[in-house]
Amino acid sequence: MSLHALLSRRESEDRPIRVGIIGAGKFGSMYLAQARRTLGVHIMAIADLSPQRARMALRRVGWPKEQYDASSFADAVATRKTFITEDSQALVAADGLDVVIDATGVPAVGIRHALLAAEHGRHIVMVNVEADVLAGPILARKVEAAGGVYSLAYGDQPALIAEIVDWARAAGFDVVSAGKGTKYLPVYHESTPETVWQHYGQNLTPDEANAAGLNSQMFNSFLDGTKSGIEMAAVANATGLTPAPHGLVFPPCGTQDLTHVMRPKTEGGVLHHKGQVEVISSSERDAREVVNDLRWGVFATLEAPDEYVRECFAQYGLIQSAIGQYAAMYKPYHLIGLELGISVANAALRGEATGSPDGWRGDVVATAKRDLKAGEVLDGEGGYTVWGKLMPAEDSLKTGGLPIGLAHHVKLKRAIRKGEQIGWTDAENNETSEAYRIRREMEDTFALSNTGPTDND
Repeated sequence: MSLHALLSRRESEDRPIRVGIIGAGKFGSMYLAQARRTLGVHIMAIADLSPQRARMALRRVGWPKEQYDASSFADAVATRKTFITEDSQALVAADGLDVVIDATGVPAVGIRHALLAAEHGRHIVMVNVEADVLAGPILARKVEAAGGVYSLAYGDQPALIAEIVDWARAAGFDVVSAGKGTKYLPVYHESTPETVWQHYGQNLTPDEANAAGLNSQMFNSFLDGTKSGIEMAAVANATGLTPAPHGLVFPPCGTQDLTHVMRPKTEGGVLHHKGQVEVISSSERDAREVVNDLRWGVFATLEAPDEYVRECFAQYGLIQSAIGQYAAMYKPYHLIGLELGISVANAALRGEATGSPDGWRGDVVATAKRDLKAGEVLDGEGGYTVWGKLMPAEDSLKTGGLPIGLAHHVKLKRAIRKGEQIGWTDAENNETSEAYRIRREMEDTFALSNTGPTDND
């Protein structure tokens, strides 16, 4: 039965999926815009450190005030209204809740909510890909062991990539590469919250950006390569595809060139190996725009197993390489929160995730943006000190790399050169924190099972 039919049945039976959202930012707001139009779904509660921000988000997306004036979780269940609270932990524990959405973007907070979801038997949709890459493989195990679903967020690129990969494999194709598009130039790795808006073609200071509701550090994480590394690590962990040993290449590539660029180096492409995650750039290295870029989209390249399939690719209009061996599939957009309901419905009605880590294959390690001095304090994703570089998890383990998700508010013990990977032993880590403990548990759990190319070819 289709998702819409299943949702309609729940609506007719007055048994809606009860959803709790943690974080009322852009992603959460976009989901709220659609959730009120979706049969069989009840936004039971919203938790945000600023309840006023949550109310403003609801007004912005067209909710009538009387729809979100529930006085408690119980009142929300009884009236099918929405309760707004500051207490995210109480939300996860509330009677009647089916699905938790973590849209906070804070790794340690996402870990806490996933553990609470496991404790209370909830499904969780992890919009917080930063938490997923820091500890998702072990969190997924804990949630699933408790009878819940741990899911990547449909509408965000990792889940959409996982969907294309699953489609290809289920149809019998070998996946050569998969990934997304973004705007990239090598200089972006040095970008800070002071320079990010210049790269976006705007002359804003961080203060001016914040006044306009734009988080300079968050946007800088999109630009400096960190977010791309995080998202491709999530894809690797959910699909079995693996990163190249040297990290992401970000080759300039339009849709018409996918089959030529996204193939092995031995055949004239850029891939280190078949079955690789990668990100393509919408900018040529001289900053010219790529023709037919895929800046907002996702892709996969496939290999035809024989001549007959090559002929079929040609007959039905797939983008192919010159000799027809490779073909490409792509989706030119992602609608983030507007599509998130697909994850909610799949988890609650089918017990399925829209992508979920089933191993630990990709990691994102803190890397110095500039020469750093002993005693400096790291400021994490999108900041002034480090960016996150993708690497195989096995290599991260061998070298003792400090995950980007824990490179926040920690002091360096030694000087680090620009471009150098930062290790666990280079920083004064908070070993008593829950996030540190769970990350170390994941490393211990998956250390013996990791596989994948790790040579430096």
